[in-house]
Amino acid sequence: MTLPETMQAVGFAEPGGPDVLKVETVDVPECGAGDLLIRVAHAGVNRPDCIQRAGHYPAPPGASPILGLEVAGDIVAVGEEVQGWSVGDRVAALTPGGGYAEYCTAPAGHCLPVPEGMSLKEAAALPETLFTVWHNVFQRGCAKPGESLLVHGGTSGIGTMAIMLAKAFGMTSIVTCGSDAKCDAALKIGADHAINYKSADFVEEVKTITEGKGVEIVLDMVSGDYVPRNLKCLGESGRHVTIAVLGGVMASLNMAFIMMRRLVLTGSTLRPRSDQFKTALRAEIAEHAWPLVADGTIRPVRSEERRVGKECRSRWSPYH
Repeated sequence: MTLPETMQAVGFAEPGGPDVLKVETVDVPECGAGDLLIRVAHAGVNRPDCIQRAGHYPAPPGASPILGLEVAGDIVAVGEEVQGWSVGDRVAALTPGGGYAEYCTAPAGHCLPVPEGMSLKEAAALPETLFTVWHNVFQRGCAKPGESLLVHGGTSGIGTMAIMLAKAFGMTSIVTCGSDAKCDAALKIGADHAINYKSADFVEEVKTITEGKGVEIVLDMVSGDYVPRNLKCLGESGRHVTIAVLGGVMASLNMAFIMMRRLVLTGSTLRPRSDQFKTALRAEIAEHAWPLVADGTIRPVRSEERRVGKECRSRWSPYH
């Protein structure tokens, strides 16, 4: 097929709020030897997009300055070194950037086939959360069947993905939410327990739920003064995994408590990791988690009005 030389994309000249975003005409990206060029049907909208737009999270070297870390669409070109993909295949991709556009490139090793029966709209909401939760809960957190997981932000994209994966792999999930309505929604998605952190002390609630044992893993998106409270929720040899610092980058810790209970504190960011790392992560997801997407066990929980931060929505499409 003949591709256009230019395309429409969403860009911004200066950092700021959502009002700085505007549609502009840019060149269609070139498809590298190991890449796929995707005609974007939908792109997920994630918190890192909002932070980058605000000027606090620049794209890594070599990445597109255009926002958008996950897309779904049809392949329109295949790099000369790529095997196993063909023009016309439907694909969901974790991208280094560039998703808010009509066309986007992604390394072939970061892409997954869209299952039969799944819409491209649904598929676009999967890669960023699935890659993030799988790496941090199952790789860094060493999750095992029968263990328990505490997740803050139970109805967020990360939270809902963590709930579904925990349930699928025989774990007990405890989530915190900011309202009773959100707690009810989390329970419907599959959480075993939901705590309204505005009306209850989640530390005490976790102690009650676990009969004083504590959980094996905490997936933390808050950091700051939540960290010492999270550690009180962990049982012996528990693992605390931080993936965001919404509550601040500094935490005051009792190191003697950590030593006595043999706790492990870790964390990660996904975007700066190498292509090789993401390819290996994708391979593990393809083997263990993507079959659950294909059979309908895992489906993205989307809401057209879901907010990321204060203004980001759950997806974007060049055709809207």
